[in-house]
Amino acid sequence: MIVVTTPTGQIGSRLLGQLLDQDKEIRVIVRDASRLDDSVRERVETIDGSHDDPAVLDRALPGAEALFWLVPPNPQAPSAEVHYLHFARAGAAAIARHEVGHVVGVSSAGHGWPTPAGVLSAAFAMDAELGTSGAAYRALSMPFYMENLLRQLDAIRGQRAFYLTCAGDLPLALITTRDIAGTAADLLTDLSWTGQENLPVFGPDRLTPDGMAEVISQELGRPVTYRRMSIDDYASLLHSQGAGDQTVKDVTEAFAAQGHGIYDADWATAKPTPTDFRTWCREVLKPAADARAS
Repeated sequence: MIVVTTPTGQIGSRLLGQLLDQDKEIRVIVRDASRLDDSVRERVETIDGSHDDPAVLDRALPGAEALFWLVPPNPQAPSAEVHYLHFARAGAAAIARHEVGHVVGVSSAGHGWPTPAGVLSAAFAMDAELGTSGAAYRALSMPFYMENLLRQLDAIRGQRAFYLTCAGDLPLALITTRDIAGTAADLLTDLSWTGQENLPVFGPDRLTPDGMAEVISQELGRPVTYRRMSIDDYASLLHSQGAGDQTVKDVTEAFAAQGHGIYDADWATAKPTPTDFRTWCREVLKPAADARAS
């Protein structure tokens, strides 16, 4: 039995499909089972609720050999670290209580970074807490998600630009959610691994944001440029969108660490995943942009 959290999210839904393709026995923890496709819902066991609730975990984990763990975002939380540790403490205790042997968690690259890194540091704290469970654990350690660019479709279409806070001429490590899901599926279906490790999961490119803009331009068939924002301007944007002070701090610290190379050490040792940025633009970004235009 494999237990999957966040089965309706970008990573969880893809993982669920891959596991079902292999006819694995699956139990999901889900807040709203109606969001699962009918074809999926009839093939999995559903546990209603949230995986920060010990009672929910006690219904979900009996008999589980492996667990996929992802903490969903919560902008209303007191801080990213409080939020991640709230989930992780409940999870670690339940994993130990039910003797779950293997856990795969979604984390960030950059373990050991010496200064605060906001939401990335919160993920590192989560990993440390889950490690106390005694289960074999793999922290999938990721850089910048390509899917983050989907939030900028209006700017890409209207302003012909996208915005980040990192230097345009320095390589930015990238990953796509389907490759995260694929890596998790491989681990969850072959439980021969032991111990606790951080596993870097990086895409094959070494593109700068300026280089990403060139690829986007070629795939969309119109010029798109990269425009760098300062951390202060990005913080002001978040505030204008209603984000609280702590949320802004958590996010801007993460982007500042990204700009200062928090992913670099893991990038040097990561085995590249299959999907390059051009393929993702062709198969995901362009169809999304075309659909927005229609």
